Amino acid sequence: MRDAGPEEAIFSQRIIGIMRERFEIFGFSPLETPIVERWEVLSAKYAGGEDILKEAFRLKDQGDRDLGLRYDLTVPLARYVACNPNIKMPFKRYAIGRVYRDGPIKLGRYREFMQCDCDIIGADTAAADAQCVQLALSVFDALNMKVKVVINNVALLKLMLQKVGIPEDKLTDIMLSLDKLKKIGKEGVQKELKDKGLNPDAIENIIEVSGSEDRIQAIKSKYGDSPELERVSKVLELAKDARVEFDPSLSRGLSYYTGMVFEAFLVDSEITSSVAGGGRYDRMIGGFIGRPDDYPAVGISFGLAPIMDASEKEARRTVTDIFIIPIKTPVESNALVQELRSEGIRADTDLLERSISKNLDYANVQGMSFVVLLGENELKEGKYKLKDMGSGDEKLLTKTELIDFLKER
Repeated sequence: MRDAGPEEAIFSQRIIGIMRERFEIFGFSPLETPIVERWEVLSAKYAGGEDILKEAFRLKDQGDRDLGLRYDLTVPLARYVACNPNIKMPFKRYAIGRVYRDGPIKLGRYREFMQCDCDIIGADTAAADAQCVQLALSVFDALNMKVKVVINNVALLKLMLQKVGIPEDKLTDIMLSLDKLKKIGKEGVQKELKDKGLNPDAIENIIEVSGSEDRIQAIKSKYGDSPELERVSKVLELAKDARVEFDPSLSRGLSYYTGMVFEAFLVDSEITSSVAGGGRYDRMIGGFIGRPDDYPAVGISFGLAPIMDASEKEARRTVTDIFIIPIKTPVESNALVQELRSEGIRADTDLLERSISKNLDYANVQGMSFVVLLGENELKEGKYKLKDMGSGDEKLLTKTELIDFLKER
């Protein structure tokens, strides 16, 4: 766990602000849940599973109750929906918050990190799946980041494997290997399957299908039509974007995803890991109350850390947009600051009675966009000297012109 100074915090909050705006444009409403949950909730059968529980922070309160820090935002959502059966469906919520995992420490991996999730509860439709895909494209458009979104249906992949004779207890093992097709190639996958004691020839057709140009038609020809394939086709039709790609080998969250899955990857970037991912988990929420089929759900989560790593960094150490430098005009400068603030402009002024040069240096180091130098001459003229800290340009403006200029920016 670590501190984030103003420079990093300003940067992350700007990105989160863009995400929040896009989430709400798509009709998702905010939901806030406690960081601490009862251990029985975190460890429930339909929650995160054994691997995540190994990294969960566990604690007791003064009443000797077993508690834990939330390790994701999905389990608290499931608990909330299960405890509020009168919620109107579909329930569309977003959550942006800190989660905790007591895992091994390494570069870029922290025990406290942010998750940014959107979920649709109560809609087992291709339209709900497609909306998650369209939301991802919209968020990255707003962030000026080029992405592609890869989709698949894990139920379809299981069906294909079963049709070539793979037994139920081997499905997960093979799917995990197939998921590495783009990373290690066809030969690498075949070798891995052989090392696991599986027959790689049995899934040769699936590897071939994954590399074909028209994958929908190739699957129909080899394995026949199915509701699972129809769902993929419908999602592609609804999303209707060339940046959405169907990859029959994609697997993720095999312990809880039940249908469509998707991952977003940056295009022409050094960051090769996914920057967003999600899928359909139709049995988790109902599982909390013993009715697994009653609460179909689909969602997507955005990775704040890789998005920040791939974004153009800002050199801002303050949220202040304009800094007023008094030149023997402390009262008038303070009045101007208050007036700018009343107009919704983030303004500040010198508090240490420093020289002009030191105040300019301070504004520059903090990354402020503009300064106003306010002296007796400017007061007599009724104008304010505005300096652009980026270009160095200066101009004299009336108060009305100054306020209008700053509001535009």
